[in-house]
Amino acid sequence: MKLPYRALCVALVAIVFATPATPSQAKTAAAILPDAFAGWEISGAPQLGTDPRKIDSASSSVLTEDRLTDFEIATYKHDDRTITVRAARFADAEGAYAAFTFYRQPLMRAEDIGTLAASLNERILFFTGNILVDVQFDRLTGMSGAQLRELSALLPEAKGPIAVQPTLPSYLPRKQLVPQTPRFLIGPAAYSALNINISPELIDFSKSPKLLWARVNGDASGAAEILLVAYPTHIIAIEKLPAFEQLSAPSSGGASVAKRTGPIIALVRGSISRGDATKILSGVNYDANVTWNENTGLSKRDNIGNLVVAALTLAGILVLISVGAGAVFGFGRFFLPRFRRKKDGETRDDGEMIRLDLH
Repeated sequence: MKLPYRALCVALVAIVFATPATPSQAKTAAAILPDAFAGWEISGAPQLGTDPRKIDSASSSVLTEDRLTDFEIATYKHDDRTITVRAARFADAEGAYAAFTFYRQPLMRAEDIGTLAASLNERILFFTGNILVDVQFDRLTGMSGAQLRELSALLPEAKGPIAVQPTLPSYLPRKQLVPQTPRFLIGPAAYSALNINISPELIDFSKSPKLLWARVNGDASGAAEILLVAYPTHIIAIEKLPAFEQLSAPSSGGASVAKRTGPIIALVRGSISRGDATKILSGVNYDANVTWNENTGLSKRDNIGNLVVAALTLAGILVLISVGAGAVFGFGRFFLPRFRRKKDGETRDDGEMIRLDLH
């Protein structure tokens, strides 16, 4: 009778663990958006998923390239108003930034929400950490920005390496940069969608480069584009530079100037003079930043030299204590009886050695 009972217990445990999660449990496991924020409350069941085609079928390859992990689409209501919030979570902040620049339009206006934000009419796009949020209002009010800042603070926080932002945008020449035009590209899908007039074979995505494209202005009239290609190593950049230097100027006239700085190749092309292009490139300079993120065991506490010095210091202190103690007892044995005789007269212990005359 014991064997069937044990078999029944095992079967029950298997059924419990095999039971599919309810919709509420599934939402908790992959939740991105809060149930409420700034007076807005979620309405109906949100749409959860991991397939990028269900959030943007036209650009699903770009989202896959940016390492999309999951998404959530929800409708919020506040009195008689309604907004739609689309949140996409990526493997790291680099992917979220790439997706943000992909969807940001040049006509958008910069906003102070999350890490970066932009708005156009009733649409507001922002990202914070590794999450990109696209909000569509029915109408904007003076408090819409503050409400989205509260939403940004309630999103899951990215910590550790996944929260590190890409450093390539810091090399852009800010003075000549056209606002809202930078695009951070991770792979060939986003590069093809941007329609840059440079062959993908020249970029060579098999080397895993990171790209940053933007529009720039020279001192004279005319516009151009700047392309930063960051390769994993300096050696790859050195090998690729001659091909970039041989690029001809656009058919409309202008200039095409390239240079290498560290592992980055910078290229300026367009309706711009060669002098202006060279001036823009002079502001692009690689600066190696060393980040200490692992204990190397070279602190003062872990240094063997400091341990030897501390041991010798301790030995010296012990020697001094020993010599001092010996001097106190040795000289005390000699001078203490004389001091006592002088103060109290003869004592039974005059400090002399006792001798036994034994024959």
